[in-house]
Amino acid sequence: MLFRSPFVRQWLYQFYNGVLSSLFLYTAILAVSYVLDSRSRLAHQQTETARLNEQLSKAQLDALRRQIEPHFLFNTLNAISGLVRERRNDAAVSMIAGLSDFLRRLLEDSARQQVPLGEEVEFAQKYLDIQKVRFVERLQFSVDVPGELLLARVPTFILQLMVENAIKHGIAKRAQGGSIRIAASRSDDRLRVSVYNDGPAVKWEKIPSGIGISNMRTRLQGLYGDAFELSMHNQDPSGVEVTVSVPFEE
Repeated sequence: MLFRSPFVRQWLYQFYNGVLSSLFLYTAILAVSYVLDSRSRLAHQQTETARLNEQLSKAQLDALRRQIEPHFLFNTLNAISGLVRERRNDAAVSMIAGLSDFLRRLLEDSARQQVPLGEEVEFAQKYLDIQKVRFVERLQFSVDVPGELLLARVPTFILQLMVENAIKHGIAKRAQGGSIRIAASRSDDRLRVSVYNDGPAVKWEKIPSGIGISNMRTRLQGLYGDAFELSMHNQDPSGVEVTVSVPFEE
């Protein structure tokens, strides 16, 4: 009889509706809280991953800088000593000035992961100018980089490392020396940078990993993920070309 009362039925109806509404609201709050918490955790993980990748890239850049400095300084100072002994004082002073500029740029770019291609080309030319004093007429080089690509962003020291390998494994192995060509081109959203030397063919499997190529590949991986290409090819009839392709950015 009690449940047949209109008042009781109305009360029960409102009670059940209130319970259902509360359950629905509670479920919705839980779902929203879960989504927000998941997004927060994901954002934190992404931030932490980005921070670790940045630290890794900086560590790789420091490793590349340390790799550049020792043997390059040793060879350059030896060349300067030779110039002084030969009383070629003007050439020695020029080489010291070039070395000073080179080292200043090396220190200034210690924190930059990427630089405009124009700066990187200028840095590689300073390096080649120093090496030209050492090799004299045995080293020739040319640059073929269109002006519209000079603002494109590239990894710091990427050209210098490619040029250094071209000298070490190409020019330096020939009594008559040789030539190096730096080139760049754009295809749609890709930037292609290459360094060619007309030295002897290279047996890549016999080159030790410490020359910088493996470090270069690891650093490119850290900066671009899988969106890069690093290729090394012997050219016909002679010469070696190393090419890096990365997304075009200004």
